[in-house]
Amino acid sequence: MSCSSRSAASKGNLSSLFTNPERPTSSKSETSSKLSSLFINQGTAKPTSSNPTTSTKNPIPSVPIQTPVEKFLQTNCKSGNFTLNEALHYFDSMIHMQPIPPMASFNRLLGGLAKSKHYSQVSSLCNKLTSSGLLPDFITFNILLNCFCNVKRVCDGLVVLGSLIRRGYRPSAVTFTSLVKGLCMEDRIDEAIRLLDKMVKFQCQPTVMTYGTLINGLCRAGKTSVALRWHDRWAKELFVEMKGRGILPDVVVYSALIHGLYYNEKWEAGKALLHEMVHCGIKPNVVMFNVLIAALCRSGNVKESSNLLKLMIQRGMNPNLVTYNTLMDGFCLVGGLNEATELFHSISSRGCEPDAVSYNVLINGYCKSQKIHTAVNLYEEMIHKGVRPTVVTYNALLTSIFKLGKVQDAQKLYAEMQTQNVLPNSSTYKILLDRLCKNDCIPEAMKIFHTLENSSSELGLEIFNALIDGHCKAGKLEIAWELFHKISKKGLVPDVVTYTMMINGLCIDGQLEKANGLFLEMEGRGCAPNVITFNTLMRGFCLNDDLKKVVELLHKMSERNLSPDNSTTSIVIDLLSRDEKYQKCLDWLPTFPSSSQLKDAVTNFKSLA
Repeated sequence: MSCSSRSAASKGNLSSLFTNPERPTSSKSETSSKLSSLFINQGTAKPTSSNPTTSTKNPIPSVPIQTPVEKFLQTNCKSGNFTLNEALHYFDSMIHMQPIPPMASFNRLLGGLAKSKHYSQVSSLCNKLTSSGLLPDFITFNILLNCFCNVKRVCDGLVVLGSLIRRGYRPSAVTFTSLVKGLCMEDRIDEAIRLLDKMVKFQCQPTVMTYGTLINGLCRAGKTSVALRWHDRWAKELFVEMKGRGILPDVVVYSALIHGLYYNEKWEAGKALLHEMVHCGIKPNVVMFNVLIAALCRSGNVKESSNLLKLMIQRGMNPNLVTYNTLMDGFCLVGGLNEATELFHSISSRGCEPDAVSYNVLINGYCKSQKIHTAVNLYEEMIHKGVRPTVVTYNALLTSIFKLGKVQDAQKLYAEMQTQNVLPNSSTYKILLDRLCKNDCIPEAMKIFHTLENSSSELGLEIFNALIDGHCKAGKLEIAWELFHKISKKGLVPDVVTYTMMINGLCIDGQLEKANGLFLEMEGRGCAPNVITFNTLMRGFCLNDDLKKVVELLHKMSERNLSPDNSTTSIVIDLLSRDEKYQKCLDWLPTFPSSSQLKDAVTNFKSLA
């Protein structure tokens, strides 16, 4: 009987699924489900000796003296406990040795660098190897290919694949898995799927890791892709294909699929797959629990998320920072700041230390609850404890401090941000410029803007919108126009927010003809006005007693199936009250089938007249 045939989702909480899971009927699957048994007798295995006769006779084996290079390769590279400068120093030492160490030694160093994510240095050192007359071997090629794929340079990875094949090597599943991962990272899902088919031509069988990588890529791509259903179908088909080929999915594959299903709010399908995994004897790991906790938190079920955390601890599992940070964020989302704070303080007792994300979750929660004093205290605490604030920390604090109107305090914090060597991002600049303008500090906002321009920084549309809005409200239409025309010069396209703000500024300044021209221009450029745009222009015409224009715009709204809001209703009532012959105006008004609000308002006006 297959696992899928026994995967009907039962009712109840997710945590109950792991307390007394149904045992598989197969003794083989029962044995394989006990992962801990793999490590019970590991200590009895004897190491292989190059001289077994000597090793068995001598109760105190001689310890060979390691050179610094050997110690670095065997200890530091394996543990990752080294600096980049140390690795470069030992590489240079090795390449000048006589005789030169075997390629396996270089591979160990390159592998250590790759694990520490020094991908560009791996590429540079591989070039040094070849320029020194040393030929990379199969493992070297795979390390380099993997590094290229991890930095979204799959094209370079494919060049390495070509070199590997020309040297007479046959690509392995590891080789293809790296390429599949790289293609998924570049959102080239179609090519990743085709690459899986090409593996067969090289007589290479995809492994559970290959399938897991592709399924994970499909699920992640499905989050933002318009073709979500296509991605979801492919992920399921791959899952079935795996089992058809006799490759049993592991917890990584199940985690990726369940994460994708829960993220897209397919709760029942996710729960059914979770049941199947447990009934197949596959024990959930920390990553799987994190996926479940995140899904429950997103749905607001933090109580069940909390139960899963307790279950992890009862089972002897060690929750990691992702677990705690996710649950803390879940508590904050439902207003449980006290519970989030309590969990934050318990992290240290569980063998973890809060990181920048932990602090950011709490700081953001307190900022949104307008408890800025507590948020600032947390910020000072993290600096005192040596936890470096991130741009997320500063963005949350800047937003809250500005909202309180404390401009000088916000500017001081921005200066601290630079002292801490934290680079502002586009959101930071948007917050600064928007809030400075809203607090009548336009010269300060423009100073930052010009600094960004002079430094050739990438200026987003939100930054222009913030400045245009500020200048329009301050009555500085000429500067607002200059900024508006700069948008297209920067390769950006004004959106409905940009046009609406400019139209509002022109209406306030009494330039109704120009405002109407801009309205027509935005339609001509494919930017559809929304109800706020219509209301803005109608309000301008209403104040100018141009009732026909208001009615004309109302008809346009009706033609575009835009539903009037409270502001629209207010404009119509204002229009009717201004005209003594209101009955004639009523006949001009269009019908909005989807809005009873405007109908009721007009009916009430008739009864009062």
